[in-house]
Amino acid sequence: MISGYISAGSETSATTIEWAMSELLKNPRVMEKAQLEVRQVCEGKNKIEEEDVQKLHYLKLVVKETFRLRPSVTLVQREARERCEIGGYTIPAKAKIIVNAYAIGRDPKLWADPECFQPERFQGSSIDFKGNNFELLPFGAGRRICPGISFATSNIELGLAQLLYHFNWNVPNGTKLEALDMAENFGITNRRKNHLHLIATTYIPFNK
Repeated sequence: MISGYISAGSETSATTIEWAMSELLKNPRVMEKAQLEVRQVCEGKNKIEEEDVQKLHYLKLVVKETFRLRPSVTLVQREARERCEIGGYTIPAKAKIIVNAYAIGRDPKLWADPECFQPERFQGSSIDFKGNNFELLPFGAGRRICPGISFATSNIELGLAQLLYHFNWNVPNGTKLEALDMAENFGITNRRKNHLHLIATTYIPFNK
């Protein structure tokens, strides 16, 4: 069971980090702001520790916005324990219910400019991704919420912080950032259709 949690959490974490890096490259202003925060907070350190991540408020907004726009799990499944009514529809007992978390995250009735990557939309917002707000469901909600939520979130935040702190990033072969391929490949997880290839230039060497 534990290995299952780790495996599932690692796969979705890697997918989310890849999407976060894609959006950061596509949005240089956000990349610059996120890198500046990480490098100011962790200035003089050879590596970032978990306690440092708690001070990276803008990076946490970047992760939250990635969860909204590019959820690694797009469909949340549940089973009705008893007959009920949802949105005017009668749902019989034992019926499977599928919640489209991907569509919710892009619903213009819930989000202004939903197709735009804007971490600042969560500045001062009480909306979280822990199942308390149905506008944002990257891990599901209720008693069946993903048990690996804390593990996955820690992996994503620390991993992304390390990438932004230690390296400067660019796309190869003179590719224009505005033309960066953002095609999605929907499956069990929402991955990029094509792998993200970047050039990393060391900014601060990583020491163990």
